Amino acid sequence: MKVVIQRSLNSKVTVESEIVGEISKGMVLFVCFEKDDSLETIKKASDKVQKLRIFTDPSTGKMNLGIQEIGGEFLAISQFTLSWNGAKGNRPSFDNSMEPKLAQEYFEKFCHMISNTAKVETGAFGESMEVQIVNDGPVTFSLAF
Repeated sequence: MKVVIQRSLNSKVTVESEIVGEISKGMVLFVCFEKDDSLETIKKASDKVQKLRIFTDPSTGKMNLGIQEIGGEFLAISQFTLSWNGAKGNRPSFDNSMEPKLAQEYFEKFCHMISNTAKVETGAFGESMEVQIVNDGPVTFSLAF
């Protein structure tokens, strides 16, 4: 499982000119499930994402606040293309991506788990989406589980 996280001032996902997910301040999560991922992987990733302290504490000027402390939101977007590591060739291969039906089930479980901490908006699984992100910082992290 891979998750790319961008700290965001506001972001939205559009499918066929309709906004399907939108947040103000928070985290945009690009989420990829791979063949060997399990329910334990989802739990580990959701715990980590919920506990990240990536927002600036005004009193210190350092990243020390979590999403709950700033009243932030999550925008989670399924992103199977993260499964390609880019080591070989120039045309991406997604052989390591999880089968779509199971990946959608896992994505929904992940979103449910992180909703314990903050509101979760999503893109549309399996659809072609336009994603607009105002990255705050810029701050971007890439995690692998």
